Amino acid sequence: MKILITGATDGIGMETAKMLTKEGHEVLLHGRSGEKLANVAKEIGNENAEQYVADLSQMANVRSFAEAVKEKHHHLDVLINNAGVYTASSEKTGDGLDIRFAVNTMAPYILTHELLPLMDESGRIVNLSSAAQKPVDAKALAGDSELQDGEAYAQSKLALTMWTVELSHRIAPVIVAVNPGSLLGSKMVKTAFGVEGSDITIGANILYQAALSDTFADASGKYFDNDSGDFGDPHPDALDRDKRTTLIEQIEGITGK
Repeated sequence: MKILITGATDGIGMETAKMLTKEGHEVLLHGRSGEKLANVAKEIGNENAEQYVADLSQMANVRSFAEAVKEKHHHLDVLINNAGVYTASSEKTGDGLDIRFAVNTMAPYILTHELLPLMDESGRIVNLSSAAQKPVDAKALAGDSELQDGEAYAQSKLALTMWTVELSHRIAPVIVAVNPGSLLGSKMVKTAFGVEGSDITIGANILYQAALSDTFADASGKYFDNDSGDFGDPHPDALDRDKRTTLIEQIEGITGK
């Protein structure tokens, strides 16, 4: 299998890459630092692993990243949109967006659409959601109002989950939203909450399953809650077709699709 993982330089992304590489899959690595990517390639046991450097908070960089992948590949089996941001030194991006919405919502939306031509009905798109989900403020999504870190993160993850559910009705590959587990021991959790967190492999294991296992073969449009260990209902807004459609229209207006 050819599998692209965003945010693969630490945490759940790196651990998932390690698992997949160990089993012989071709893993394409993304990160913001070339040095970190090279170190991860060694860590996962494949120094020749393909590496892509891109800042997902900048929409132009996301598109350039996608183009670079398409230049090298004609087919992709799995896309794992793992990269995420909770807090940052600067909350506004060069595009005028809140960085949480830019990285957690917009970037995976753009990347998914740009890479769809490489995928067919056998492919899978795994989007990292969260147990933290709150109704999306249209002004905040557009970068026109400011939110606290936790609020922005929760809204960005619900927005991601909403478009995941809606796209399941529009595209051929299986697409799922996964809460990998609350307060896992990732760099993001340690920085945001000041706690060590739970075993990171809990999250990596469920991403591995979402990418490859039969359990997810017919799960397009579903939400998997790894806190309960089963599929479940996301926030009610993700089950509202009108709200999902309105959200996608706004995302496409913002990203200029």
